[in-house]
Amino acid sequence: MKDISIIIPIYNEENNIHLLHESLTSVVSKISNSYELIFINDGSRDNSLSMVKALAANDQHVYYINFSRNFGHQIAVSAGLDFCTGNAVAIIDADLQDPPELIQEMYQKMKEGFEVVYAKRKSRDGENFIKKFTAKIFYRILARITSVEIPVDTGDFRIMDRKIVDVLKHMPEQQKYLRGQIPWIGFRQTFVEYDRKERHAGETGYTYRKMMRFAIDGITSFSTAPLKFATASGFVVSFISFIWILYALYSRFIIKDYVQGWTSIMIAVLFLGGVQLICIGIIGEYISRMSANIRNRPLYVVQDTNIQS
Repeated sequence: MKDISIIIPIYNEENNIHLLHESLTSVVSKISNSYELIFINDGSRDNSLSMVKALAANDQHVYYINFSRNFGHQIAVSAGLDFCTGNAVAIIDADLQDPPELIQEMYQKMKEGFEVVYAKRKSRDGENFIKKFTAKIFYRILARITSVEIPVDTGDFRIMDRKIVDVLKHMPEQQKYLRGQIPWIGFRQTFVEYDRKERHAGETGYTYRKMMRFAIDGITSFSTAPLKFATASGFVVSFISFIWILYALYSRFIIKDYVQGWTSIMIAVLFLGGVQLICIGIIGEYISRMSANIRNRPLYVVQDTNIQS
C-alpha cells in the first residue's frame, strides 16, 4: 500500500511525458517517498508507450498499463483506479495544462479532513471561445437538471481518499462520467482554484465529436430530464393537435370556411414527425446504455503492464 498514487491517462503525449514525469516526481516526493505514478496508455500511436517503459526501467515509482486499443479517457482513468494502491489518489492529464504543483496543496486540504479535493478553473488559456462557451453552458445546464451537485468549471484533476476509490470500483457502468460519480458518492468535498495553462505540446484528443459524446454520457448518466422532456413534449403536441382538430372540424362543419390544400397537412406531419423523432432518439440513448450494461463486457482490455497483480 502506497501513501499516494498518481493516475495519468495518456494518448499521443510523447512530447509531454518527460517533463510531466520530472514535475510529478519533484512534487510528489515532497509529500512522501511511498508513491506510484501510473501511466495508462490508451492506444497511443506515437512513442508514448516506449517512453513510459523507459521511465519505468529507471524509476521504481513508475508503472504502466497498456490497453489493447483506444478505450477512451474515462475508461483509462477507471483502469488506473482499479490498479492503484495509494491511500490518496490523484488524477491528472498528461498535457501539463493542469499544474502538478497543485497536487501538494490539494493533498494538504485532504489532510484537513476532506475526502475529495478537486481543482476548479478560474481561467482556461489556449482554448478558443467556442470551446470555453460550450463547456460553461454545458456544466451549468447539467448542474440544473441533475439531483447530484456536480461542481462547475472542473475536470478530472483532483485528489481523493481511498474510500472514494473503493466505491468507484463498484460502479461498473459502461458510460463512465467520473465528474458526476464522485460527487454522487458524497463525503466531504472541497476545491482549490487555479488558472489552467495552455497545452505544453501536442494536440488535444478531445474533438468536438468526443466532447458531444461525453456531454451526452454525463446527462444520461445523472439526469432523467431528457425523458421528462420527451413526456412533456408528447403532452404539449397532443394538446396542440387536439385544438387543431377542433378548429378543423369547426371550420369544416360550422363556418364552412376551409380551403383544401397541403400546407396545413405538411405542417402537421412535419411538426408531429419531428417531435416523435426527437423523443424516440432520447429514449434510444437510454436504451442503448441499458443494453451496454446488460452485456456486461469488460471496460477495457490490458495488453501488458508492469503492475504485479
